[in-house]
This record gives sequence, structure tokens and C-alpha cells, in this order.
Amino acid sequence: MTVRTSRRLLAGAASALLLFGLLSSCASPGGGGQEQQPPATPAATGAAAADNPFGLVAGSSIDAVIFDGGYKTDYVDYAGTVLAQKFPGTTVNVTASTNISAEMQPRFVGGNPPDLLDNQGAQTIPISSILNQLAPLDDVWNSTNYDGVKVSDAVIPGINIKDTGTYDGKFVVLPYVLTVWAFYYSDTLFQANGWTPPKTWDEASALCDQAKAKGLYLFTWGKEAASYWKYLALDSSYKQGGPSVVEDVVNLKPGAWSNPTIKDVLTKFKGLIDKGCFIPGGAGTQFTQAQAQWSNDQKALMYFTGSWIENEMKNATADNFKMTASPAIIIDPATAKLPFEAVDAGADEKYVVPAQGANLAGGKELLRAMLSKDAASNFAKTRLAPTIVKDTVPADGFGSTALASTSQLLATSGSNTFSWSFTNYDNYYGIATDSLVLWNSFLSGDKSVDDLIKGEEGLNAKAAANTAVAKITYSFPAVG
Repeated sequence: MTVRTSRRLLAGAASALLLFGLLSSCASPGGGGQEQQPPATPAATGAAAADNPFGLVAGSSIDAVIFDGGYKTDYVDYAGTVLAQKFPGTTVNVTASTNISAEMQPRFVGGNPPDLLDNQGAQTIPISSILNQLAPLDDVWNSTNYDGVKVSDAVIPGINIKDTGTYDGKFVVLPYVLTVWAFYYSDTLFQANGWTPPKTWDEASALCDQAKAKGLYLFTWGKEAASYWKYLALDSSYKQGGPSVVEDVVNLKPGAWSNPTIKDVLTKFKGLIDKGCFIPGGAGTQFTQAQAQWSNDQKALMYFTGSWIENEMKNATADNFKMTASPAIIIDPATAKLPFEAVDAGADEKYVVPAQGANLAGGKELLRAMLSKDAASNFAKTRLAPTIVKDTVPADGFGSTALASTSQLLATSGSNTFSWSFTNYDNYYGIATDSLVLWNSFLSGDKSVDDLIKGEEGLNAKAAANTAVAKITYSFPAVG
């Protein structure tokens, strides 16, 4: 199946056939599936009405399991209070989870999944393994939100929300948060030292020298988040060489990682590693502790990550840090297919409504509440990141320099915005964990560029040979 993507957000549609012969549990990201249950019969609901489109039963209870990551979970509690104001007596029970796959797959197998699930984090359930157990969300998409606006009209235009959540022609995933991948740094620190965020790998190398002269490092990393730097390498390759360079990677084309552009980027990257630009020991450091080396201790100047970072580190960030975003670096602006200002952005935080949930209508109604301006504005204000709901972030970013600069990055990137990373291709094919091991070794200086390329080529070949998982063909928009 071919998936064509908009420049603002790749379409994650998948031709996901029923899997067979898979293990009944999955302990690693995207590492397999589970025995399929027969298509579920929707739970009983009440009478639908204009102000109750899914037939939520009065006084019922809604079971929501939410990934406890950078955004925490209480924003869903807030949406629950918004729902309860509209449907008095309804109870929303939010359970936090940091290991969605291990905790939720047994519930899917047992036929008692939650009513709403945030299928996010390093340990997600592969959508291909539960596709026929998920309820279609077309009725949510076409419903009127709490502000009297059709949901499909209330979201930020141009990011193809519905395409992103469509698998084998079935719209089953609603991504809630708009995410931007970028470098983040302390504008206060940079202003005090007269530093400028680098636009190229060579400029990054020069900034590394300036940092080392002050006893500091340019970058840091933590073992669970080594993949962030993989995203940087491929973002840089995408901008330098064009969409086809990374398109071949996510489509598992043999030799894709050996593309000259990717190899050039990795060679520049390796130069920074060998030069000592990273704080040593990241492969043995928990990722939030590594991030604190940057945000709190300020031993590292910059960190490549998603736009959730300010909220994730708000309790471990130095005073007057003025967190600010800057795009991924490139090799040479004169020959790059996309400008330095282009950013990788799209919708994430994947919500699904299990068809066998005890309160199917409740799961959908809670999603509808989350898509209200009240709940979406609360998320942006308290999580310092935008949702897919438009007109919920003021120009000053609620006083957040990170949120304001992230929004500015998106505005400046405009039609050059791309979204390859939201394929989650390595997670989908079950090779993300092994790729993480490779990148920890590379960042530690233990692997050469050729070693890394050989390792990634081997993982892609393994994924391509796995006939148990349906293949997706991604098509990214041409540039120029």
C-alpha cells in the first residue's frame, strides 16, 4: 500500500493485514504482535442525540489509560472535568502507564481493554496487532465539539490528522499533540557568551570548540533517548539530500543507509563524537538525568529533542534558562534541497478507542472533550506544547520562550515543513530496540560510520524479510 504524505504531516496509513504466528505478548517497542481476537461487538450505549452523539449513558464510568511521559496524565483528568460538566454524574478514571505494551496487551487478549488508550512511549502496542480490535473514529471526526464546531474544522489545517491515523482504510488513531523536532538551548546562556545556534555541522564543530574552552560540552544524551540523535541525522539528511534519501530508509530499500548524503551527515556527526563534543557516559545514563545535565547543570549547550522537552524538564531547569528552539543542522545551505529553517513536525500522542471497551461511547466522548478549546488550551498552557486544536496558543506562548519559539519555527518553516519521523517505521517493524543499541554504541564512540550503516542496513533487511508484518510504502512530497 502506498502512503502519500502532505508536507505538514506524513500520512501513516498502513495496509495492516491480520498477523499470524506471533507471540502473545510484546516486550520491546514494535517487537511483535499478539494472537488476534475476532472483530469485537460494540458495547451497549444509550440513545444518541445532537449533544450526545455517541450515546453516552448517564452516570457511567470511563476507563482511560494514559502514557505517563513528558506530558504526564492530568491533562486527561482536566478533560474529564470538562466532560463531567456536560454529563453530570459521569466518572472518568485515569490510569497512568509507562509500559503500554506489557500492561495493555494482556487486556486486549482478555477482551477487557480500557475505553480510551494513549498508545505512546517506547513500549507501544503495534497497531498492526490490534487493528481489528479498534473502533473507527469517523464519528468523532465528524461530531461537533463542545464549542459548537465540527471536530474536522476545529483542528489545525494542513496536518492530515485523519490520514495519519488511517490503517488499511480504517481511521482508528487520533494523534492529539503537535510535535516539533528541534535543538533546544538556553537563550540566556547564548546571549551571555555571544554564541549563535549553528546552522551547519561545521558551525556546530566550531561551537563545540568554544564550549570546550569554557569547560562545557556541546551535546549530551541518555541511553533510552539515543534515538533522538538518529532523528537528527535523518532530519539533516532529508533537508540536505531531499525526501527520497529518507523515503528509501523508511521503505526498507536495500542500501538506503549507504546513500552518500546520509554517509556524509554521519561522517560529520562522527567527527563531533570523536572530538569529545558529547558529555561522556550517555549509554549508561538515564535519559532525564542526561537532559538535566543540559537544562539544569548547563554542562551541555544544546539538546535535540521533541517540543515536549520544556514540560518534561520543568522541575529540572535552571532559573532564567529561556529555553529556545532552533532547526536541525545541515551540511551546506548552498546545496541543500530544503532550507535550514525547515523543521520536522507533525501530530503525535496516539489515541485509540478499543472496540471491546466496556464504555465505547465513553471513550469517544472523552476524546471529544479533549478536542474542546477549553481542554486543548489547558494542555498548551500547562504542558507548554500545542495540541492539534487550532487557536489555542497565544503569541507569547503563555510566557514560555520554548513554546513561543517552537510556534515561530513552524511559522517560518511553512510549506517546507516535513514529517518523515512520524512514520515511526522502526517501531512499526519491531527494530527500534536494536536500533537504539546501535546508536548508543555510535554515540559512545564504539562504532564507526560504516559499523552503524551496516547495522541499520541489517535491521532494515530483517524487517523487509518479516512476512508477518504488512509493509507500508511511504511517499514524501517532492521539493522545489
